[in-house]
Amino acid sequence: MKISPQRILRFLGAQAVLALLLCSTLKVSAQDHELKKDPDVIGRWDLTMEKDGKTQPSWLEVQKSGTHTLIGRFTYAFGSARPISEVKPKDGKFSFSIPPQWEEGNRNMDFEFEVGGDVIKGTMVYTDGKSYSFTGVRAPRMLPTKAPVWGKPIVLFNGKDTKGWHTDGRPNQWIVEKGVLRSLKSGANLLTDKTFGDFKLHIEFRYKQGSNSGVYLRGRYEVQVIDTKSGEPEPINNQFSSVYGFLPPTKMMAKNPGEWQSYDITLVGRLVTIVANGTEVISRAEIPGITGGAINSREGEPGPLMIQGDHGPIDYRNIVITPAK
Repeated sequence: MKISPQRILRFLGAQAVLALLLCSTLKVSAQDHELKKDPDVIGRWDLTMEKDGKTQPSWLEVQKSGTHTLIGRFTYAFGSARPISEVKPKDGKFSFSIPPQWEEGNRNMDFEFEVGGDVIKGTMVYTDGKSYSFTGVRAPRMLPTKAPVWGKPIVLFNGKDTKGWHTDGRPNQWIVEKGVLRSLKSGANLLTDKTFGDFKLHIEFRYKQGSNSGVYLRGRYEVQVIDTKSGEPEPINNQFSSVYGFLPPTKMMAKNPGEWQSYDITLVGRLVTIVANGTEVISRAEIPGITGGAINSREGEPGPLMIQGDHGPIDYRNIVITPAK
């Protein structure tokens, strides 16, 4: 069978077009695969900022949105977790920008970082325009595989003095009156000398109208103690019985200012259950990371119970913890 030269040329031309299409497809696929196969940046990170000679704990989460976009959440040394609309990859590094929350100034906070295995390092340009460095490690999973065995209850507040507690270094405004642990004005936070891993906690509190405090589990996860009755009654993640910035309660169980109230909290790994005034409002929910005001970002370690005293007058009593064996 004789094949004409024109037919041969047409055949070769079609093959060339197919080859170009295949190369283009492979190139796009390779680019997509490069992002898909990059597990190093995706996940949760416990960060430590170096700012003005002090270390500040922070937290970062990076997730994939759809097929090729990275998004996330970030918690700074104070304030709540805030969303990151896009984490941008470029030349082996990543960057994102977020507007100020409680920070002074109007400019965004800009971040650039790189990841190698389970280590992260980078820089933050703060709202004052100054640049600060940070490092971090991948956050531990801390999801329990079996139920804990509980030890004996420990009374943390003896009703007489603050023995077994210390402040965070600021002047101590805490006093004890008639069996009540009291902070009559904003001042220092109060921490237990002992540290704890998994535990059950009973704690009672009373606040004035408009006041605000918090109970920090292991010194890293704040359960809000705040006058919600006089403010926002909806169960959102920065109000009464929430894990600040992360987990809202299913019901709003706050009482009126001036009334004694209680939390019964169980923390096992990252899983928290909160009973507010006798009603379960959070059930075995995962706390993603540290909240603003945490003492450090070393999530895998035991930590103290910390009571917030820098946001207004607050009273506490009947503080009993039952640690796991």
